[in-house]
Amino acid sequence: MIKKIDHIAVAVDNLDEAIAMYRDVLGLEFHGVEEVAGQKVKVAFFKVGEMHIELTAPTSEDSPAAKFIAKRGAGIHHIAFEVDDISAQAADFESKGVRMIDREPKIGAGGAKIVFAHPKSFAGVLFELKEPRQAEESE
Repeated sequence: MIKKIDHIAVAVDNLDEAIAMYRDVLGLEFHGVEEVAGQKVKVAFFKVGEMHIELTAPTSEDSPAAKFIAKRGAGIHHIAFEVDDISAQAADFESKGVRMIDREPKIGAGGAKIVFAHPKSFAGVLFELKEPRQAEESE
């Protein structure tokens, strides 16, 4: 079951410039940068109420973020939903005809388990399912 919107991700060409805009112009609370090697990106997080904005910058020309920017330009990349059981939610989506990009969860920022649903299933919007890392797993 989807619990909440965890974050909205924005693909950017220059992470440092984007951080300055979101922090200094918008005045959003900056929560740091993390490299997610498996996705070939660096991400910066900003807290906005109960959710986050995630700036996503490619670290390689063959990363999904680089391909997105090359095709569509910088901008909103995906919406992430927090779930309790990522495997069950992905299976539920598939049973309802949703085309999943990932068959098995991958590790995303903060050690969370993530999978993506194909944007063709949701009117052009890429959805991420995110199961946060449990407290006992992070210690």
